[in-house]
Amino acid sequence: MLGQGLPLRVATLLTGLLECLGFAGVLFGWTSLVFVFKTEHYFEELCEPDPRLKGNATGPHDCKAQDERFLLIFTLASFMNNFMTFPAGYIFDRFKTTVARLLAIFLYTTGTLIIAFTSAGSALLLFLAMPMLTVGGILFLITNLQVGNLFGKHRSTIITLYNGAFDSSSAVFLIIKLLYEQGISLRASFIFLSVCSAWHVARTFLLMLRGHIPYPLPPNYSYGLCPRTSTREKRKEMAESEKLDLQTKGFLSPKEEIPGPEQQEEPRSFKSCVLSWRYAWHLVWLSVIQLWHYLFISTLNSLLTTLAGDDRKLVSSYTNAFAITQFFGVLCAPWNGLLMDRLKQKYQREAAKTGSSASVVALSSAAPSLALTSLLCLGFALCASVPVLPLQYLTFVLQVISRSFLYGGNAAFLTIAFPSEHFGKLFGLVMALSAIVSLLQFPIFTLIQGPLQNDPFYVNLALVLLTLLTFVHPFLVHRDCRRSAAAPAAT
Repeated sequence: MLGQGLPLRVATLLTGLLECLGFAGVLFGWTSLVFVFKTEHYFEELCEPDPRLKGNATGPHDCKAQDERFLLIFTLASFMNNFMTFPAGYIFDRFKTTVARLLAIFLYTTGTLIIAFTSAGSALLLFLAMPMLTVGGILFLITNLQVGNLFGKHRSTIITLYNGAFDSSSAVFLIIKLLYEQGISLRASFIFLSVCSAWHVARTFLLMLRGHIPYPLPPNYSYGLCPRTSTREKRKEMAESEKLDLQTKGFLSPKEEIPGPEQQEEPRSFKSCVLSWRYAWHLVWLSVIQLWHYLFISTLNSLLTTLAGDDRKLVSSYTNAFAITQFFGVLCAPWNGLLMDRLKQKYQREAAKTGSSASVVALSSAAPSLALTSLLCLGFALCASVPVLPLQYLTFVLQVISRSFLYGGNAAFLTIAFPSEHFGKLFGLVMALSAIVSLLQFPIFTLIQGPLQNDPFYVNLALVLLTLLTFVHPFLVHRDCRRSAAAPAAT
């Protein structure tokens, strides 16, 4: 089946990967862009002269208001990054691929043009431009994730790879910073990003379907703008394909192809999923780890300035190092999916002896992934809390691995732990609720800069202790799996 239209599928895959890598998640390269904005004197009027400094020099002590303004822009944009996932998913489901992508192109192009033509005097327009870039990037990612459906058993790997490319696109702002240091203006760089919209439009109409790419693919599915499969045939073939897919993966034995009434589980409602303890702890797990990442990215420029003693060259060097490590997110992301796939195969062999259900087997493979993500975040949090500049290299590495594992693990867990018909709603809701928690980064920063007099020790200690709470989630999932696995054995 892959042989049909294979060149077109590969072209769609590679151009989608390039699109996610170059445009979707540029927000997370914010630290590099802040460095350029400060050089261009954005919000510099908020700085107060420090009598201890000579001339026009400024430092973290007299530019707290400037740092707060940049943090507020990032807080708003990162909030929109998560909160708008739910309505963006609805737009994609309701109005299909072409409409969603045209909206993404409009938002992204408008955002890049606004940044291109802003200056220090009109810097407040960044409050509009950055959220537009973010929402446009989310729509690019959502419309590209369906490309994995074209590649059957490699679907999970491709989806994970696209999520990793989304993380790695933060390196785009590093490239803009390096070009700026070589004499290429900020305006020229963002005008170039705007011109790339022509490429997005061409890809929308030449490579992407106007509707949705089905999963699993019906037999003899012809990929193109007008797939030659009727609706009735498609439904029948998808049902047969799904049954064969489950058999291939070892989820059903030949005698279990058509489960009887006593084998079928009662369908769970969306409300029961949302009110379950499993969903609540998953929300805590995602929100705490994500808060760490957002707070670190938004305050990194201020942190490096303090640790480097206002040495701009040193700050620039560490900013570049951070942005370079972000690029490797595309390489880190697939490892989480590989870990889960290997564990699933192992637990399937054990389940054949104990008689455990396929859902328990799949959920068992998620628990180690959740625990490993929490452990990576704890290591990242501890390193970030130690005010030693060279140690931040290790912090950068742990941060990019942890973030790559976080978002891939989040989607994978929701797919496994809850009914597939509720996945879109549950995913959108958990991202929206975690976005509300991410708003805490601004009052936390204000607390550090104000009452704590730029000493984050107590805040970091509280957040590290809060990170320990995230280990409860994988523990409860593991405990539930053991109980469920023991039940068939006992009977």
